[in-house]
Amino acid sequence: MSHIIDEISQTEIDSFFSICSTIGAYIIFPAKRINNKMTINGARGVNHKIQDRFDLTLECIRRLYLNQQSPLTDVLERNINFFKLFLDFRGYVDFFLLQDLVARDYLGIKFWSNFDNFETAPLPKDKDEYLSYKSKLQDFVQARNQRILNTCNYL
Repeated sequence: MSHIIDEISQTEIDSFFSICSTIGAYIIFPAKRINNKMTINGARGVNHKIQDRFDLTLECIRRLYLNQQSPLTDVLERNINFFKLFLDFRGYVDFFLLQDLVARDYLGIKFWSNFDNFETAPLPKDKDEYLSYKSKLQDFVQARNQRILNTCNYL
């Protein structure tokens, strides 16, 4: 993506990095390797159909709860005890305050770019796609930061 990033001002890149360095941009996954195989975070980072995108990872998790296949099925199923803690997809989303990334009925994901069932490369192809993706990701992180703050203030 360097050919795209080269077209973006350093100020804009720094601002994006700053937003993506806040708590709303982070999530926890089990870190222990099972059967000496890759962790969830490692697998989602190297999978060419996911490329570390959390919206696509969340789609894989949604499918796990529906017993449907995804590019991360193997690693998610190895960690099924973690996902059972939340009972269902709604429980997972609500626990991690991810409501801004799912439809109101929890039946779909609000993808940060066009989604075609994992058929094409997940990274933006040009500057316009990148800017749209970046904007949606920033909106999600800022909304999740606010949701986290509201939850802390409620407690």
